[in-house]
Amino acid sequence: MMTRISGWAGALRRALSGPQVMAFVPAATLGAFWLGGEAALIATALVCPLIVGRLTHAAEDNAPPPLPRDTVTGLVHRSQFLDTLDAHLHDLDRTHRKTAYFAIELDEFAGLAEKYGPDVSEALLSCTAHRLQGVMRDREMVSRSGDFRFSVALDPVRNLDLESSIQLATRLQTAIEEPISADGNLYYVSCCVGFCLSNRAPGRGAKALHDGAVTALAEAQRTGPSTIRSYSEEVRLLQSQRLALCEDITAGLDAEQFHAWFQPQISTDTGEISGFETLARWLHPTRGLVSPGEFLPLMERNGQLDRLGQTMLNQALRALALWDQADVTVPRVGVNFTADELRNPRLVDRVEWALDRHDVTPDRLCVEILEDVVSRAPDDVTSRNIKRLAELGCTIDLDDFGTGNTSISSLRRFPVTRLKIDRSFVSNADQSVDQQRMISAILTMAERLDLQTLAEGIETPGEHAMVAQLGCGSVQGFGIARPMPFDKTVDWIREYNAQRHKTPVIGRRTG
Repeated sequence: MMTRISGWAGALRRALSGPQVMAFVPAATLGAFWLGGEAALIATALVCPLIVGRLTHAAEDNAPPPLPRDTVTGLVHRSQFLDTLDAHLHDLDRTHRKTAYFAIELDEFAGLAEKYGPDVSEALLSCTAHRLQGVMRDREMVSRSGDFRFSVALDPVRNLDLESSIQLATRLQTAIEEPISADGNLYYVSCCVGFCLSNRAPGRGAKALHDGAVTALAEAQRTGPSTIRSYSEEVRLLQSQRLALCEDITAGLDAEQFHAWFQPQISTDTGEISGFETLARWLHPTRGLVSPGEFLPLMERNGQLDRLGQTMLNQALRALALWDQADVTVPRVGVNFTADELRNPRLVDRVEWALDRHDVTPDRLCVEILEDVVSRAPDDVTSRNIKRLAELGCTIDLDDFGTGNTSISSLRRFPVTRLKIDRSFVSNADQSVDQQRMISAILTMAERLDLQTLAEGIETPGEHAMVAQLGCGSVQGFGIARPMPFDKTVDWIREYNAQRHKTPVIGRRTG
């Protein structure tokens, strides 16, 4: 009872301490005049402002100090945000209300900030914070919880379900992704949103709600930019499995569980083996052969691709030396170099050391680089490494050509030797006139630029024959051979060469 009385007294004091109470002073003075005459009117008019002023001063003295705020966005920090949310959550069970926590992170903002500088990035963050506040109601909380991450918590309500939360997440995302004007230019940002409903949280309290939303955000970011995901037990389980897989990857690298497999490349003119491409495979001790689609994204996120690339390079060069010892002809081997590897200032020294160690000449190493890496590479370590590898004598393949944004100026700026035409252009090339026109256009451009060509993803004899007749120099794909471990390559090479002499060559002059 005393607690309730104290609460009522506090509420009354707050109601009487604001400037709004001054609106009632005229009514109070008129009532005093009606009850007590002119003397009462004068006394009330003099005393009421003094009382209101005293109450206001006392309320200001007892008010909690203002929360520290982020200097860029003006929003409260994560710790204060969680403390306030914890206080709200205590009443949820009693009031039968629900809330939701939204974790929002701008996509690839670190690169944008590096490119345009701190002034523009701060302007974009400030605008984002302002837009989030514009979408939410006054009583709902918005916080900056990371360098380019924001948190939003709903004011508890009686009716809140998954569908309405998705709608709100979409509104938040749409508001953020509107073009932002800063420094006289328009900038476009996207964001991922992960949210957690209070009745689906992995535990009790603001921390559990936060962790659930962050787990959902990680799942959204794994899917791709501008994605929304909700927390669920299934999402938590998937996340847990990926974390376990990350630990297994680290152990697998230490235990040499990652092996180079090889897929042959065939000349369309002669039918001879023109080389092999090196592909990473993981032989897990309990799961068996793990798909690259599972482990490569995790290794990229954890910064382990550079180590994997070094393993593949050494195994590929060792394979060349062993093929020579077995007296089978393999002119060159291709090794994929990731963006992380190409940013390593010591990459060329590492390659030179590996070539010397295995006694392989540089012209037998084909450096395969994704088209997107070349199109985005400025004149920095990446471009210098590519040029130095070419000067060393390595050939440079542009992988997945046609899927990125490479311009002709980029092809001239880098010492590219060969274009690898992406499988999306090759599929059904023997049946689709549009596919044939696209391949012909690429081949014509390559011929004018004096570049060699290779078609990836050949799966049928018809596709093989068509790209050969159109003028593509080499082919590769399941229709020729699937990737295989090294110990099967020598037998395959000998069998292929034996069969080649018994069958007609499929070449550009065939027919």
